[in-house]
Amino acid sequence: MPRRIFISYQHEDQMQAKGFRLLRWNNNVEVDFFDRHLLDPVKSKDDNYVKRCITEQMKGTSVQVVLIGEKTHQSKWVAWEIEKAREMGKGILGIRLKGAEGAQIPAGLTEVGAEVIGWGPSEFNDAIERAAIAAGRGTAAAAALGRGEGGDGCSR
Repeated sequence: MPRRIFISYQHEDQMQAKGFRLLRWNNNVEVDFFDRHLLDPVKSKDDNYVKRCITEQMKGTSVQVVLIGEKTHQSKWVAWEIEKAREMGKGILGIRLKGAEGAQIPAGLTEVGAEVIGWGPSEFNDAIERAAIAAGRGTAAAAALGRGEGGDGCSR
């Protein structure tokens, strides 16, 4: 069964984040996930509203995938999402984007002991599964999480 993941990224990496999502439709790459994200920014300057929208998107996922670009470590939103994922008991995985092999790892990933891998689509499924298992979200938990989707009316 495909994993449900939440994708975190720094806004400047939006196009690569969209590319990451498209991998699941590439017949030459074996990745199997459903994703939730905020690839389009929430149209609000109210931080509490934005946090509610992010939290809503994180519900029903078992793993947070942090796409690491050159400035990801500076993003207050990625830092907040990592902390929120930890609070919610999500597995957390870092994936370095193409061209960002030497990018600084966000402190939150290091603090939670998250695995960080390079850009290698053939490795993504196994790494996502390892993150889920590390958080105690094995295959039985994945099936239970996959049943519920909600919504609180957050618009983008």
